Amino acid sequence: RRDATPGECSGDFRHGLPAPLMPRTAGTGRAAAGGEPAAAAANAALAGEVRALLASGDDAAARRRFGVLVERCRRRAARIAYQYLRDPVEVEDALQDAFLKVFTHLPAFRAEPCFDLWLARIVVNGCLDRLQARTRRRLAPVGGGEADAPERLSAVGPSPEAVLLARESRRRLLAAVDRLPQRQRSAVLLTRFEGHSTRAAGAILGMSEATVRVHLFRAVRTLRRRLRGDRAQAGHARQA
Repeated sequence: RRDATPGECSGDFRHGLPAPLMPRTAGTGRAAAGGEPAAAAANAALAGEVRALLASGDDAAARRRFGVLVERCRRRAARIAYQYLRDPVEVEDALQDAFLKVFTHLPAFRAEPCFDLWLARIVVNGCLDRLQARTRRRLAPVGGGEADAPERLSAVGPSPEAVLLARESRRRLLAAVDRLPQRQRSAVLLTRFEGHSTRAAGAILGMSEATVRVHLFRAVRTLRRRLRGDRAQAGHARQA
């Protein structure tokens, strides 16, 4: 596969419940890949400014402005990377690699309105590479506690017991998502955890919106079956 080719908004790309079943991170229910349209447009304009500075030979100014762009995009990129890697140290390394790749290829990028999609694609690609390397090294999957997540979900109940139950439910859900085939997992993470539309997810993953919906349908069916099985096992354990 190839990483998002500069100047392209779609192309060859390797590949990740209905809303009531899947909790979303607060503030991510947006159609645009980079957040609100105004924020995405600002990121695109800033990327164009950095590219112009590089073209003029003013590398120092380009690096300063790129630092501003990194700060604007870093939080969302970290959320995406964490959903895949579940390891804060590895997330940080993945972000460093992703932003270095963006800076390196930015002079050839010619589609600023798609900058946020381009960045998301590079982050996802890098995470998939790391997961494959982790598998090759036969490392145990990283569990990743709630305390390490870049952005927590709000507690869904007022009592400590309700909070613990909510965390346990999320833990089981994430464990089930981790066991999905790669394309289904990416579709779920991008649409249900990160709040991308199916159209934006398709642009990130290099597949049609209809294909994303097919992967989501299959993922929903699998997750429901597995979560029902987990609940049945828990019920049997309590009765034993």
